[in-house]
Amino acid sequence: MAFTLRRPAARCVLLDREDRVLLIRAEDPIDPRKVPWWEIPGGGMGFGEDSGDAALRELHEETGIPGVEMGPCVWVQQTTYTFAGYRFESDDRIHVAWCDGGEYDPQGLEALEAAAFTGARWWTLDDLLADPEPTVPNRLREFLPGLVAGEIPDEPIDISPHPGAPDPLYRVE
Repeated sequence: MAFTLRRPAARCVLLDREDRVLLIRAEDPIDPRKVPWWEIPGGGMGFGEDSGDAALRELHEETGIPGVEMGPCVWVQQTTYTFAGYRFESDDRIHVAWCDGGEYDPQGLEALEAAAFTGARWWTLDDLLADPEPTVPNRLREFLPGLVAGEIPDEPIDISPHPGAPDPLYRVE
């Protein structure tokens, strides 16, 4: 049985002025059964930390992109997953943010992130929608078009995985 880490987390959908989204390429450094995936930046929140502040901190640590305008929390999700032998139960608050673009230049990766992250790229919506590789959040393709179109919800939308849905990161043998 794996250790379970329960935590609040903050993530960020970073859009540039050309409506591209920045995604980080990741893989599980100890589980070869998982396929690589693309994810939005984010991670655990500190005790008493505001989700917008945490999303901005995580964004800086994981990407190094400067000049970010942090927006509101647009999505929430409850997820349970395994990574590097740990079981996580995460309560995510996902913000939208904008910038003028920039190069991927992480500024403070934790050891597991450094082992997992293999690069990043800016995606157009069309390219992302056409790509079959998994994303985190796994419903990103379903809800991203609205954000790219400038539709900011008044209240965060729950994008939690559908109950009973298989984990898209595991290979089907």
